Amino acid sequence: MVIILWPSSPPCPSISSSPCWFPIQSQILFLRASYRPNLPLSSLPFNPLNAVPLQGTNSYLVGFPTSRTRATLDDSDQLTSTPLLVDDENPKQEVEESVKVLKNAAKSRKVAVEEILSALSVIEKAKLDPSGFLETLGGNESPGRKWMLIFTAEKQLKRGRYFPFTAVQRFDAAAKRIENGVYLGPIGQLTFEGRLSWKKRILSFIFEDIRIKVGPLKALEISLGKKDDREPSTKDPFFVWFYVDEEIAVARGRSGGTAFWCRCRRVTT
Repeated sequence: MVIILWPSSPPCPSISSSPCWFPIQSQILFLRASYRPNLPLSSLPFNPLNAVPLQGTNSYLVGFPTSRTRATLDDSDQLTSTPLLVDDENPKQEVEESVKVLKNAAKSRKVAVEEILSALSVIEKAKLDPSGFLETLGGNESPGRKWMLIFTAEKQLKRGRYFPFTAVQRFDAAAKRIENGVYLGPIGQLTFEGRLSWKKRILSFIFEDIRIKVGPLKALEISLGKKDDREPSTKDPFFVWFYVDEEIAVARGRSGGTAFWCRCRRVTT
């Protein structure tokens, strides 16, 4: 299974012309064995036949060129105040201040990394009521809502970085679907789609299809062989959500990395 937006994935240090490298699970072998498009692999945003194995893991590295493509944010001019179900007034105030830090970071990308890591730590420890998280993430009807990845932090919030190019997730609570998209400007885009399940604050998911679009060419759709009716569980990739409002969302991935997203409307190239 290919997981592009996983919080533990190390982001590129800066936006440049050099490739970004991300870990991709061993199911890419299915793609390597069956992928035979009628166009040269050199024209794709990555070459699946040149995946580099990571020693001692079941993962591969695939290079992506960086891009300055960005998504259009929602409500970019005003910070909203979301009621927080925290009994103690002091933690509630700390969470509200931390949420403001993250919203400022999403809009300006100038907030110091240390401040963001501290804000994420406060939000994780607050253990807010998750009862409304899924509806806020995925809306009440299809096709759901889109969220742009802003920042990723390593396990235990030791280090973190702003995500250097456009990666967007779409959550559809009504249809129980998820889509990950990596947008590479005029080069093209890479998206993964599948199904999701929700239990308490855990969103588990299974990707079923990959879609590759190169420039103006028609998108190539490839099955990842996950068409059974099994409901996703914590044996699959998942996110544990700590905070979701109409503007930002904070979650930790299965391997321990934390990330936060900002709500967006569309991707512009």
